[in-house]
Amino acid sequence: MTELLQDRVSRSVECRPAATAVVMGEERLSYEELERRSNRLARLLVESGVRAGDRVCLLQPKSPAAIVSMLAALKAGAIYVPLDISNPATRVKRILAAAEPRLLLAIPDAAALLSALNSDVPVGAVGGPLAGASFGPGDEDALSDQPLSATARPEDPTSLLFTSGSTGTPKGVVITHAMVGAFLDWALAYFGHEPGERVSGHPPLHFDLSAFDIYGTLSAGGELHLVPPSVLLPAQLAAFIRDSELTQWFSVPSTFAYMARFGAIREGDFPQLRRILWCGEVLPTPVLAHWMQRVPHAAYTNLYGPTETTIASSWYTLPDLPADTATPVPIGRPCAGEDILVLDDELRTVAPGEVGELCIAGVGLSPGYWRDDERSRAAFVLDPDTGHRLYRTGDLGRRDPDGLLHFLGRKDTQIKSRGYRIELGEIEAALTAVAGVAECAVVGAPSDGFEGTAICCAWASLPGADLDQLQLRQALAEAVPSYMLPSRWLALDELPKNINGKIDRRRLREIFVGDAADG
Repeated sequence: MTELLQDRVSRSVECRPAATAVVMGEERLSYEELERRSNRLARLLVESGVRAGDRVCLLQPKSPAAIVSMLAALKAGAIYVPLDISNPATRVKRILAAAEPRLLLAIPDAAALLSALNSDVPVGAVGGPLAGASFGPGDEDALSDQPLSATARPEDPTSLLFTSGSTGTPKGVVITHAMVGAFLDWALAYFGHEPGERVSGHPPLHFDLSAFDIYGTLSAGGELHLVPPSVLLPAQLAAFIRDSELTQWFSVPSTFAYMARFGAIREGDFPQLRRILWCGEVLPTPVLAHWMQRVPHAAYTNLYGPTETTIASSWYTLPDLPADTATPVPIGRPCAGEDILVLDDELRTVAPGEVGELCIAGVGLSPGYWRDDERSRAAFVLDPDTGHRLYRTGDLGRRDPDGLLHFLGRKDTQIKSRGYRIELGEIEAALTAVAGVAECAVVGAPSDGFEGTAICCAWASLPGADLDQLQLRQALAEAVPSYMLPSRWLALDELPKNINGKIDRRRLREIFVGDAADG
């Protein structure tokens, strides 16, 4: 039977109580401290009215305290919802409205956001005092540090991860113990994680990749080295890997490209690094070759899988340095317990070599989107041949003669930029609401920059409206996160239309690509 995530961590506590579990800057938590603090906070959550299945929203960035909060929520039988406190209040409000949390766990730095939210959900403070909080740091000290009796089942949710939604409303992907546990069972065995390994924690908590960093490391008795938000520049990231003597680095490809572009990696760098993993978007092969030439002693693995099949569904470890840097790296073969099919629009298998939609089946599938049956039915369908559930990724791919899978792009308007999955429709919905905008379209265009895909916006103003790029950007920044702000803008008298009278997005994409080439 699949273990609950908190039980996997508690097992490491029994084996290595005094060993370091979590590191961030000067702060270190041993396994024993992590267990004690999370047990006490779990009891405080229960005393505050949190019950099994309730949602607890985390208004706190990546930190040791946040890891404690996640484990505490699980031990209380709750579902945690990581939120990005840098998001505009309007977007956070939409997530809160969907999640309907019993409690918010917030840091003092989230005070301004809390004020803007004007929510009547009770607030608990972590990491320092917070005005209006129903409890704060230290309140749990008088409580027992013995664990609560877990009542959750493997199929129960651990968290809700809200991703960009095409209608302008973020959608909450339900993540279960069984989903994450199945990937951990495969990954820890395949990669050979050992106690004491030093593993990076680079993605933010609302990114599904972080689940592997956190629960994979803590399940194996390793040290989780959280990358502080202040470590941003290429040289800083390289120094972090070097100084922390990491044995594993896992991030989105744009981070690799960023570090390579600015020459942050030395010859023979990172001598302790055993594994380099990436997921979330395509890593350009020239960037990969740059890394492999300078850090030849590490193994390089490409992982593929959307949030709906957390954490990854396929893998490909490179046997050696690519001979042709013009050829993309395959996404490889399915992880244990998963299957990836290449299907046509009628969900029929296409022949090897032909292009189709990548559809995923098996142990990694989410139950669906939180309280959104319509979206769930559209994305999670039944295989007409087997009757098994499939997730339609919207990704195009093919299978080569050796059986390896290759990713070829997106079917729809969803893109990956800087590792974030972004629905361009959410950006358009926010822009359409700006006074003076007659029409607008947002497209993704290939970029040589570290973001991978550039977000490009074309717009036309209403008569008499005097809109410029700066005004639009400022208005948009109040509705969407910074990573969703377009990097290229184009003002037109009228947007190009196709024969059906619809906005010709293909033409716009060509314009933006041409402008970039001319520039």
